[in-house]
Amino acid sequence: MTSRSPQPDLAADTSRREPSRSSAIYRHGDEPIGDIEQAYSGRLTPDLAVNTFRNIDRLFPSRIIAAGASPRPLEQAPTCLDGVVASVNGEAYDLYDYLALNSVTGLLVLRHGDIVHETYQRGNHRDTRWMSMSVAKSVCSTLAGMAIRDGLIREGLAAQVTDYVPALAGSAYQGVSLRDLLMMASGVAWNETYIDPRSDRRALLRAQIAQRPGGAMKVMAALPRAAKPGTRHNYSTGETQILAELVRRAVGRPLAEYLALKLWRPYGMESDASWWLESADGVEIGGSGIAATLRDYARFGQFMLDGGRVEGRSLLPDGWIDAATRPTTLAGGDSLEYGYMWWTAWTPSSRRDRAFAAKGIHGQFIYVNPTRDIVIAQNAAAPKPLGRLVIDPMVFCDAVAAHLEGQAGAPA
Repeated sequence: MTSRSPQPDLAADTSRREPSRSSAIYRHGDEPIGDIEQAYSGRLTPDLAVNTFRNIDRLFPSRIIAAGASPRPLEQAPTCLDGVVASVNGEAYDLYDYLALNSVTGLLVLRHGDIVHETYQRGNHRDTRWMSMSVAKSVCSTLAGMAIRDGLIREGLAAQVTDYVPALAGSAYQGVSLRDLLMMASGVAWNETYIDPRSDRRALLRAQIAQRPGGAMKVMAALPRAAKPGTRHNYSTGETQILAELVRRAVGRPLAEYLALKLWRPYGMESDASWWLESADGVEIGGSGIAATLRDYARFGQFMLDGGRVEGRSLLPDGWIDAATRPTTLAGGDSLEYGYMWWTAWTPSSRRDRAFAAKGIHGQFIYVNPTRDIVIAQNAAAPKPLGRLVIDPMVFCDAVAAHLEGQAGAPA
């Protein structure tokens, strides 16, 4: 593989490995927390879950994603969501039902870039840093697009995984392209079951807990092939860890630093965030472990809605957002209702609007609707990783979009 170096205009590393979390600096810093295996097993009591999810950088070594000195303003719009009603199986649910039944701890709605609704629950505040879980996958895939745009992954989507991640040479990932990886269509066998301690997902988690450099890639290199590359989609957090390794080697610097220099500062995120590491001073955990404020998650959604631009300059390859957020095509021609680690819309209304979402276990969600110029960011503390949301978040987002459209069309 050709030697690659970072962009010459990127500044030196200013990240710190761990944020200072004393109670004098972070309001939640002294709260009792659980452990990560309890979270993945769904064995946290409600209060302990909330404490844990807003203190995840106490679970593993983390690297700072540094914000700049000039936050992007979010103006308040004179709008009320009291009339929002989502219908599920013939039952009507209003905003307050949704917040309670889906264990929502923070909800922020932007329209035309302005705040039309912002609420925090369970002791959270505007400065609370909340876990991303798999929302981080969509961040990581966006970094891959930026690295392609910067010329640091010169082969683009055709780049071969093993050219960038030598630990996987000779494994089932031989012959897998970056595009295959982004679609989670490598053809490599994987069991994502969170609550099963025998699953591949939990094996990867144990490697993270062990905090040994290269431990995650040892797990991935041992996996068998189940199909030809590009022919079958199989949701795999492990593939996002491979993506993190690939992007890290391509850009020649930590992902948290690259994210800070490319987006977090230039776009105007208002707070430092943090990102879990595989080992002390090691690579970031590509599939989870970002801790950021709700407003900054919403700003990330707004960045995608804005076409991936900062001050008029595109940070992503031409056509990247369309390709990354709409159904993709598997080898052989079958359509895949999944983008480049973004979820395509699954409700009729959002499909018509070409909406897309980043989502994570326990109810984390960023919804982007380019047709109606809406971004909705949500933090939540559902009691189990999956299957405990009473109201489909995208159904609720559709109800919000319809309500705002109605308000816009109402007479003054």
